[in-house]
Amino acid sequence: MRLMTSSDKPENAPAADAGRTGVAAQDWARAAADPQYRAAVVDLLGALAYGELAAFERLAEDAKLAPTLSDKAELAKMASAEFLHFERLRDRLTEIGQEPTAAMEPFVAALDGFHRQTAPSDWLEGLVKAYVGDSIASDFYREVAARLDSDTRELVLAVLDDTGHAGFAVEKVRAAIDADPRVGGRLALWARRLMGEALSQSQRVVADRDALSTMLVGGVADGFDLAEVGRMFSRITEAHTKRMAALGLAA
Repeated sequence: MRLMTSSDKPENAPAADAGRTGVAAQDWARAAADPQYRAAVVDLLGALAYGELAAFERLAEDAKLAPTLSDKAELAKMASAEFLHFERLRDRLTEIGQEPTAAMEPFVAALDGFHRQTAPSDWLEGLVKAYVGDSIASDFYREVAARLDSDTRELVLAVLDDTGHAGFAVEKVRAAIDADPRVGGRLALWARRLMGEALSQSQRVVADRDALSTMLVGGVADGFDLAEVGRMFSRITEAHTKRMAALGLAA
């Protein structure tokens, strides 16, 4: 479900270098010897790659709603960064012997469905969607990345780098609310809807992919059990609340 990125991370997310063991302490060459782990990584990279491609396409669409030429240019720059992320993921899939289109295909229907259900009606809703909705996906992928092999983890974290949209969205949304406080109520309702749709969609995607679901409940990834999955979603929800506050919206 990943699309736009944000530099905001859950404060209680697993520490980057906290005594890794198991798969997380291995490189790709060693970890990929397990066919189930390899399948899970292919799914993960496929989902991320299509998410980046969708983000590129959506930013181009959002640019049409931009109120000023400078806003259009800013979105064009971000779209370019998202496409570069897509290319890195596509190239990595090819490098490990996977056809990128085949790896992305299982996630097309779910991601496209999410975007149809959450199509913004105006410029501000598009900004909130990018900042709030897509950041939920980024948090999810960062959580998973902590349990990946070192090579895959490095790539995943690199493509989750903020493209600049976080600060841009906060500035524009807060300015709009300052100009007309009534806007805040509408955008708060929109953000709550995005939260629900994003979590539901990510859970559906994982449930449909056996390798990914096994990774999350501990069959592949080091130390990830059902209780930890619950804590993970609690951290993601907490981060969402903080993002809402940054936008000047009630969670």
